Amino acid sequence: MQKTLREKLFQTRDFLLGVELLSIRGSMTEKSAVKARDFANDLVACPAVDWISITDNAGGNPKLAPHALGKPILYAGKEVVIHMTCKDLNRNGLESQAWVLSSEGFHNILAMTGDYPVSGLGGMAKPVFDLDSIGLISLLSKMNRGFELRKNGVPHAAERLGKTHFLIGAVTSNFKLREGEVAPQYLKLQKKIECGAQFIINQVGYDSRKMHELRVYMDQHAMQYVPLIGNVYVLNPRVAQIFHDRKIPGIVLTPPLLEICLEQGKSADHGRAFFYEFAAKQMAIYRGLGYRGAYLGGVFDFAAVARILEIERAFSPDDWKQFAREIRFSRPGEFFYYAENPATGLADPAARSPVAQPRRSKRIGPVYRISKAVHGVMFNRDRVLARWGKSVCQNSADSSQGPKLLRAVEWVSKLVLYDCRDCGDCSLPEIAYLCPESQCAKNQRNGPCGGTKDGLCEVEGFGDCIWLRAYERRKYDGNERELLRHVPVLQNQALRGTSSWANHWRGRDHAATASDQAGTAAVKAGNVEARELQLPS
Repeated sequence: MQKTLREKLFQTRDFLLGVELLSIRGSMTEKSAVKARDFANDLVACPAVDWISITDNAGGNPKLAPHALGKPILYAGKEVVIHMTCKDLNRNGLESQAWVLSSEGFHNILAMTGDYPVSGLGGMAKPVFDLDSIGLISLLSKMNRGFELRKNGVPHAAERLGKTHFLIGAVTSNFKLREGEVAPQYLKLQKKIECGAQFIINQVGYDSRKMHELRVYMDQHAMQYVPLIGNVYVLNPRVAQIFHDRKIPGIVLTPPLLEICLEQGKSADHGRAFFYEFAAKQMAIYRGLGYRGAYLGGVFDFAAVARILEIERAFSPDDWKQFAREIRFSRPGEFFYYAENPATGLADPAARSPVAQPRRSKRIGPVYRISKAVHGVMFNRDRVLARWGKSVCQNSADSSQGPKLLRAVEWVSKLVLYDCRDCGDCSLPEIAYLCPESQCAKNQRNGPCGGTKDGLCEVEGFGDCIWLRAYERRKYDGNERELLRHVPVLQNQALRGTSSWANHWRGRDHAATASDQAGTAAVKAGNVEARELQLPS
């Protein structure tokens, strides 16, 4: 009997291989579906392929649900990783989908926020983003622990649901330009693992120093036991141009690398041999850096997979060190957490990069200063005003709104200062007084998504990412490492249109909800058990 992906990750030292299978638009009878199934059949028959990953509406486009393509693969005995994203389903839809997957035998999920929708029948689809990747990981982790379901209308009656057995994966991206992008991504990675992520895949990127930096950061921040998989996307001239033009959120391809790709495209085989070798070199680098495997994307037939594996097997054990020097396509001025080791060109685990000193900027204006001061006076539970607020709200005609005059002051002031959308479950103090509903396209309350473009939101019109702005404000105050201390946040939609002040004073908002934090502690304990399955080094 074949080992599961969980067993391979935690009970072997093998360098594993996953291959991405892009879902198609249409039913299983479409020509593209037949082609995808033929490709999948070849992958199933290949013992070197440990799992097949199936995308979920990749790029924000509608596709066949991944488990439809995954069923025949799973039933043929190959491990399947189903991608699950938050852009098209709310928390109920995601939970429902997770129950379906569990019931049908799918136990490996890659949990992501997802790309912003770009198309749909009759126009662009309305994005959901009720949860983000951390919210989804928390949900799946809770299902793994089993949870109590209270029955409506029946006092003291509850049913405990059975546990699922999901192996939860997550994605991280450090191929970012600015410190305010890279550092929050690392902080969020830690939170993903604390909330239940059991393996990590990095974003597509073409810089060995950043690949090494991620491994080093995890090793030095209590994440050394979490399997890390390296992302290898097989390029061709057309894809290189798309990546360079930033049409895929979060992926960067520099002008020097584009120039190489276009030049190779002029060869007789349109660069195929070069691109296969380039992918094989990336695999070798990941193997040499201590990653637990490679995730191969951008391939659509088995011959390409077989050729890349053949090239990689032909390398000598230390060849990766030279390849690491060759594949160094960062950008001028790009931020690195660790200094460069001049001997290897990789990260130096013993030295941090010089970090720019926090300075006063447009991020630190009077609104931020006043907001901090007012919040400290009004919402610190030990303060007189907080006790007064709780009392007057509890005794008002509508305790969810509080006194009418106070509610009017709240509504007007927050609308003017923050463009507030009156969600009733306010995250302003946690995001340095920036509203995630009005200033973040994906309503990210647990850290940045991976789609930023040199600090800008992936969606035009939103300007600089709110998490970059929050990080810079926090850094100015000297507490940037506390940026995600509040995570995880699951926004309560039942509070929408009510007073967030009243909800906070009365302990009804997310700040007063400790259940998910307790769940995080349980997950940490579970992860410790998983680590113990690791073979001794």
